[in-house]
Amino acid sequence: MMTSIPIRIPTDSIYEEAESLCTTPKSVAASHDEDGSLIDYTERSCDGPDHAPRGLKNRALPMDKLSRAQLMVEQSINDNELLKAHKELIRCVALTKIIHGDGHWRLAKAFADLAYSYLSVRGLPVQARQHAESAKNILLQGVDMSKSLEEKQEVLGTLVTIYYTLGMSHLLQNNGRESYLSLQKVEKIVKELEELQEKTSVLGRISDKDISMALGRACVLQNKLSLAMNYFEQAVKIVISSEGDSSAELINIYREMARSEQLKRRHQQAVHYLLQAHSICQAVYKKLSEEAAQTGLLLAQAYAAAGHSEYNESADKYFTESLSIYQVVLGPDDPQTLTTCVQFSKWLIQIGRTQDAFKMLQEAMGTETDYSENVAEMLSIMGSIHLANRKIQKGYRLLKKCLEIQTALYGSQHNKTRETQNLLTTLQKSGAIGE
Repeated sequence: MMTSIPIRIPTDSIYEEAESLCTTPKSVAASHDEDGSLIDYTERSCDGPDHAPRGLKNRALPMDKLSRAQLMVEQSINDNELLKAHKELIRCVALTKIIHGDGHWRLAKAFADLAYSYLSVRGLPVQARQHAESAKNILLQGVDMSKSLEEKQEVLGTLVTIYYTLGMSHLLQNNGRESYLSLQKVEKIVKELEELQEKTSVLGRISDKDISMALGRACVLQNKLSLAMNYFEQAVKIVISSEGDSSAELINIYREMARSEQLKRRHQQAVHYLLQAHSICQAVYKKLSEEAAQTGLLLAQAYAAAGHSEYNESADKYFTESLSIYQVVLGPDDPQTLTTCVQFSKWLIQIGRTQDAFKMLQEAMGTETDYSENVAEMLSIMGSIHLANRKIQKGYRLLKKCLEIQTALYGSQHNKTRETQNLLTTLQKSGAIGE
């Protein structure tokens, strides 16, 4: 997950400040450069970079500052300093508006790049949508692409960025239909680029695999599972043709395919894809890795979800392996380790191995006293096991501790808290609990 750092989003206030530098021709305005030195903008208009200040040397003009910001974006991306690149993209939007005005396609491109950054770097789909819509609205006003092939390529590339960002933003907000409509437009633009034989030079950061995967996930949200599988299979072919059948890129694709099969209740096919993902994971990241533990846990859950006794041995094997790896790699008290323990215990109870579940939870608790969701759930399960075994006093004590944690975490009116409170009240009224 990306680290959240407060960065001001470009708004009208930024533009007002920027536009104050060039309100009318032959005006005099001043601003401060990044190092705090004063910059004068004298006798110029905002029609373009050809209107240079008169009588000034060694001063930074808006076009110079934009070029510098764009170079900083590229350099920061190459250095993997993505948040720094994001800040420079904000600067690019303001400077592009100063230089080219409100309706130029270059401003749309600046907005589109910033939108993509909010999506991929900051993980903020609402802000990404806001800026992608701004970019789209500029281009919808009409763009003359007859000037040069280079500009046409730039505009088509901008449209790819806009609609892909919109599609992914809707996807992250579980808006399947809106996501699919935007991503379909990406598909159409890519076909147009193929006809121009310019797809490779324009797409860049957004690959064919990315587009196919996004379309597949959008179809899953709409319960169009067969169509989703078509897109996922297309993504598999793209990756295998370029990187081979052992590429780490395939892991997530096979996981998505397994999820689609599980939604269709085709558990055997889901297991098939997860076995492939797990095999690649173990080869690429080694057996004792968090990635292998993740795919192992998914395999265990897939075998368990099938509900057939012949799968119990495999489910047990992968639950055990996954939990053991998490304990080694992340530690016994890590939230993911405890979550796996809880899931494993629930399955053991489901197949009648209640005492094994209780013992595992008891060992996992150890000296754990943190007020966490996992601890509360573990106490709830252990308390319920005691009640089922008619060990009412022991069960009551565990559930009382569970209630204390739930109240601290969720508040007294949360469903989980109220459910535990009602159970404790029932036990008290039954007379089974001593004073």
